[in-house]
Amino acid sequence: MNIDSIRVIKLESHDTKDIVDKHVNGNLTVIWRDWDSVIGENPKMIYITSINPGEVKGPHLHTKRDSFMTCILGRVVFIVKDLEGVYHEIICDEKEPVLLCIPKEFASAHINISNKSSSILVLANVSWMPNDNEMKNVLFDDYDWIKWKNYVS
Repeated sequence: MNIDSIRVIKLESHDTKDIVDKHVNGNLTVIWRDWDSVIGENPKMIYITSINPGEVKGPHLHTKRDSFMTCILGRVVFIVKDLEGVYHEIICDEKEPVLLCIPKEFASAHINISNKSSSILVLANVSWMPNDNEMKNVLFDDYDWIKWKNYVS
């Protein structure tokens, strides 16, 4: 399934309970199920990327694949530039998880806005292969990066 617009999907989360006294001992967040049709097809690649506090990854775009991302540790802001040149800022963290769907050809970057390393789980509908050159680095010359410099939560 190819997607043609940025989507932010609130993820389903459930408390988990101790088997003896039933106290809440954590939670379970559903990222993907084959019958949900959120992605539309089985992922071809799943990986975790980490980013250090205050650092930026990107911007870049993928020419062949759609990406589906969620922050599983820490807090990040995704900056996505759509095909009309409009920037979208989506804050994602482990406490209120969302799945961000970024179509191919949409450039994006992410910034760690927490004071610890953040981790992002990525599902893709096309696998990465060495030397396939489907990722292109781009510049967001007209984007206001400064506003995130001292933003740490």
